[in-house]
Amino acid sequence: EMCIGDRRQDLAGNGHIFQTISDTEVVLHLYARSKAPTPQDAIVESVAQVHGAFSLVLLTKDLLIAVRDPHGFRPLVLGKLGDSLVVCSETCALDIIGAEFARDTSPGELVVIDGSGVRSKVSFPKSPERFCVFEYIYFARPDSVIEGANVYEARKRIGAELARENGVDADVVIPVPDSGTPAAMGYASETGIPFELGIIRNHYVGRTFIEPADNIRHLGVKLKQNASRAVIEGKRVVLVDDSIVRGTTSVKIVEMMRNAGAKEVHMRISSPPTTYSCFYGVDTPERDQLLAAQHSVEEMREFMGADSLAFVSIEGLY
Repeated sequence: EMCIGDRRQDLAGNGHIFQTISDTEVVLHLYARSKAPTPQDAIVESVAQVHGAFSLVLLTKDLLIAVRDPHGFRPLVLGKLGDSLVVCSETCALDIIGAEFARDTSPGELVVIDGSGVRSKVSFPKSPERFCVFEYIYFARPDSVIEGANVYEARKRIGAELARENGVDADVVIPVPDSGTPAAMGYASETGIPFELGIIRNHYVGRTFIEPADNIRHLGVKLKQNASRAVIEGKRVVLVDDSIVRGTTSVKIVEMMRNAGAKEVHMRISSPPTTYSCFYGVDTPERDQLLAAQHSVEEMREFMGADSLAFVSIEGLY
């Protein structure tokens, strides 16, 4: 068995650690070794040996083959552009090229597209569906429709649920941009507290939680976001973010609110605490670097310097 991903893992359960190679390279090696009579049979044989999250597209001289893992961790959609067919990860890609959404592929489905049209079959044994909920929380673009649900609307609903579970008296609701914005809008709508863009985002800086060193992450936060004092000064602020990973960004954001004159700072998070690392194509840190894996919610609140901290519940999220 081979494992999709780039994490070091104890695959055999016996204490031996193997370094897996890149996702696509694993499948290509298996595909090259296959003795199957057709490309579609070879790709099925190859990915049947792989356990993990994958949505793959293979282009040959005559065929376009798309396959989604049996658990359906990640999205994979089909579209139409005139007489042509399109395969992509999110529906927003169809919008960009002027194509129409046709349908989601099913978990374990293999789609073959050639000059005669589309052939489809479910090529793997039925498995429990395990779609990654973080697509709705953070990964997917808000203008996409994922598994029949509009991502923007889903994030607003999560924010509204967060408000019902963990409301607090405040003067203003401020999102941590950008993925916290729809949830903050839902939170504000549910509570009636005014929504304001109190943090201005510099879009020319990348994601801070995957930067390699603490000093770079801290600098990244300062370059990436700046507080608007006119919105914040003297106010009781609800900060809405999508998640807390290491917590380093949250510390800086709370400090930023204090420096801008916030009277109170209440953190509200539109996902449950991140207590375990993800091995399905996401570069999350090891558990010893995950704040929620090492500390209680109250300890996290104290570490960040917030007046209160609360997460949406698992039940509320679903």
